[in-house]
Amino acid sequence: MIVLALGLGLVACEKNNKQESGELSAAQLKMKAAVENYVPSVVYATYKDLADETENLYNALAAATEKGVSALTQGEIDAICETFLKARTHWEQSEAFLYGPATTFGIDPHIDTWPLDAEALATALSNAEQVDMLKGEDGIAYAGAKLGQELLGFHGIEFILFREGAHRKVAALKANEDDKAFAGKKVTGEQELIYATAVAGDLRDNCYRLYAAWNPAAEKKYLDRMEEIEAELEINGKIYGVNMLGAAHLGSSFETWEEVVSTILVGGCSNICAEVADVKMGNAHTGEDVNYIESPYSENSFQDFIDNILSIQHTLYGGRNLQKAGDKGILTLLKDLGYSGVDDIQSKMAASFAALEACKAKGAFVHIYADASVQNAMDAVSALDDELNKAAEWIVKQ
Repeated sequence: MIVLALGLGLVACEKNNKQESGELSAAQLKMKAAVENYVPSVVYATYKDLADETENLYNALAAATEKGVSALTQGEIDAICETFLKARTHWEQSEAFLYGPATTFGIDPHIDTWPLDAEALATALSNAEQVDMLKGEDGIAYAGAKLGQELLGFHGIEFILFREGAHRKVAALKANEDDKAFAGKKVTGEQELIYATAVAGDLRDNCYRLYAAWNPAAEKKYLDRMEEIEAELEINGKIYGVNMLGAAHLGSSFETWEEVVSTILVGGCSNICAEVADVKMGNAHTGEDVNYIESPYSENSFQDFIDNILSIQHTLYGGRNLQKAGDKGILTLLKDLGYSGVDDIQSKMAASFAALEACKAKGAFVHIYADASVQNAMDAVSALDDELNKAAEWIVKQ
């Protein structure tokens, strides 16, 4: 065993040395090309749309707050709700690459922790002095630093904009909040919009940061905002896209291209599979935590889960909204290298979509979390997870 370990170590060292010197094998050149396609076509593109749509959400909420609740129309509220859902889609479709900045900088839990602590929100919004601190541009920094992740991000805004799967009625915003967590406290729609606007500004800033921390060519407006709020963008002295695309060279955290592809498959795709199956659905379905519903106010959880699997499909296909794997997609890479499990990945991914769509057709997760169809979906996503890990184990041996 010692001799075998030493032998494998020498092979690994030889592989690393060759890659660092630029002597890549044909397989490694194909891996490099696939990653060079994936990073801009999937990661940069998704985070750019996320940054822009959260900016639109903040601007719309800021305009509504400035206008005043009494002057708002249902049409204006409906438009804000639809903007929220667009931003939400981009975020959920980014969850197959939560490694890197999203995790290192704590952005994922900061903007996407659930369930919302409604009682703490009631306490915060019934405090007039605290609501005053949330007003205007200064309110964004106050929200991000003081509210805590149980009151921040998508789900705090979701509470203000949606109830029981529907857009919030403008009449409800013009009255006092009547959620049971607010019993005995007087909170107005005006105060709720001030809060939602500040949280949306913090959400926008964090999504700007995701984009700028990955893309070394991020446009000036994103970089200017990051400089203004003094947000760190580099991890170990590098923008993350530069780090990944510089694999197998000194200074990159990735020693080989095999390691990069494995990270994409396991640290990214497998990671979100496990979360969808075991946590997002599993906690409520098994009874471990029946209140662990990701999007309870918009009742959008199953669409969240579908978008998570779409983030895997985008990754494997090498682009967003493609109907089949692209020439430089990771699925095509695996096929070209002779991996025999490509069809299994495809079939398990299709089964995951079908099982989640079947759940969605039965009703919102908040109502059917105990249904047998949810277990079927959990099993389907777990089966996809197994196939992704098999592919990763195979790729590192090439």
